[in-house]
Amino acid sequence: MTGIASASPAPRSDPLSAAGLAALSLANAGLWAALFGPIELLLAQHSSLLAPDGKVAVLGMVSAAGGAAAMLTNPIFGALSDRTRSRFGRRRPWVALGALAGAGSLLLLSGAQSVAMLTLGWCLVQTSLNAMMTALVATIADRVPVAERGAAGAWFAFAQALGIVGGVALAHATAPDLGAGYRSCAALLLVCALPFLLIEDPGPTPLPAPPTATAHPPAGTADMVWAWLTRFCFNLISALALLYLLYYLGDAIHRPAPDGDVLLLTALHIAAMVIVLVPAGLASDRIARRKPFVLAASASMAIGMTLLAVQPAWGLVITGVAFAGIGFGLYSAVDVAIVTEVIPEATESARDLGIFNIANALPQVAAPALAAALIAFAGYGALYGAGALLALVAAATVLRIRAVG
Repeated sequence: MTGIASASPAPRSDPLSAAGLAALSLANAGLWAALFGPIELLLAQHSSLLAPDGKVAVLGMVSAAGGAAAMLTNPIFGALSDRTRSRFGRRRPWVALGALAGAGSLLLLSGAQSVAMLTLGWCLVQTSLNAMMTALVATIADRVPVAERGAAGAWFAFAQALGIVGGVALAHATAPDLGAGYRSCAALLLVCALPFLLIEDPGPTPLPAPPTATAHPPAGTADMVWAWLTRFCFNLISALALLYLLYYLGDAIHRPAPDGDVLLLTALHIAAMVIVLVPAGLASDRIARRKPFVLAASASMAIGMTLLAVQPAWGLVITGVAFAGIGFGLYSAVDVAIVTEVIPEATESARDLGIFNIANALPQVAAPALAAALIAFAGYGALYGAGALLALVAAATVLRIRAVG
């Protein structure tokens, strides 16, 4: 029986096996498919259906509400996961609950006939899947040595990339049936989560850091702040770039079939990410450094966003998306490693990771208002120009982290 405890049990340090990492990554793929099928296509199409004349405002409101729900609940679920004691471990119960609740919430969305129901359903999806996300990432902090987290994080992000393109592909393949799109994402979420729920969970105590982990100063609150800001900047760039991509292609680029172009550009973005993800993660472990990869990521993202800002040439859009994909891939390869290395209390890793996950959720709250204002006053060029500027800010923040090389 699952319960919440205030004291930690006896230490356990079983490393995550290759099969365990594969199952963990597969669960992450299903999670991101369930998030991005709606984010990139279904919610925009649903908003257009419910409010044709106010689609931009409705999409922004729904996205912001979901992001706010995730932001407020992430640390809570993380703290509860840290204190959960059961024969199934402290992470798997929350993965199971998150997957089941997320699938149910997607089914609720499939029948939404009003803006209010669409908003409620998306808030429930975000809350459920972020509870699952916190538990999954905490498993890496619990069971992967610091010196191997670049590779583990890269495979985790690789699965995320595949999940994103899979979710968008499902949404596109089931169009124009929105309900089928939501149901397909729900089914994929459950199927992908199942293998992780069947693997052994050795308990809550994380692995001790190897001697090489002390080559840099010990992590502290300042490092957490700078790492949080770095993640926030990259996720805000992504939110600004993707939230209105469907409308950007139709209204600014004047593409005749923008929904198909969203799938094409998503696949290109993911392909560019995949090319660099695992090599960058392995290289970061080998040289025991993370910052050079983030700096390269910032430069590539800045180039990509700048090319998108000087639209409406379709060739520039394709090139810009490729550069942005490479940049996000380089950052994603070391993101988990950086975050888990700056957490000061490993025994409460999910709580701290819940705080870091706010850097994933808050951009979804901020991006709609910021993007709507930029588009209204200066067009899509200003929107993507802001993304380029944020990439440079991310480069500055990562340099301030002392505990990571």
